[in-house]
Amino acid sequence: MTIVDKVLPWLNEAFIISSAIVMAFGWRAIRKGRRETHRRLMLTGSVLAALFFISYVVKTVVVGDTSFGGPAQWRTPYQVFLQAHSILATVAAILGVITLVLAFRASFRRHKRVGPWTVSVWFVTAATGLMVFLLLYIIFPPGETTNVLRAWSGH
Repeated sequence: MTIVDKVLPWLNEAFIISSAIVMAFGWRAIRKGRRETHRRLMLTGSVLAALFFISYVVKTVVVGDTSFGGPAQWRTPYQVFLQAHSILATVAAILGVITLVLAFRASFRRHKRVGPWTVSVWFVTAATGLMVFLLLYIIFPPGETTNVLRAWSGH
């Protein structure tokens, strides 16, 4: 395992958790009527989320994905959890783009309806992403690093 293999997962996790924290403050700001603070925090959170995505893709392409290295009886529950997380992440990304487009177009009535759903899905995605990270790197020893499709399918 190289230094890149060790650092990128932690960097990815830092981006996703930081994004969720910043967005939580952004949500709080709009609830208090602080629009400019909300805008700045949500844009910062979105940039952090994009940095997560970029660093994840770089890790996947350059290093590969890490397979589950825990006990065999945990492999299937882990894979189901990972698939659910992946679906949530995709939904969160799509909602995120829609929410940002609505804000940039000043369609605030629609933005206000979609935004809470977007940030809620992102919070769950960040939490499940943290759990995936803990299961892959902290709770159990990391498995082999392999092609993303093999890791995603549990092989």
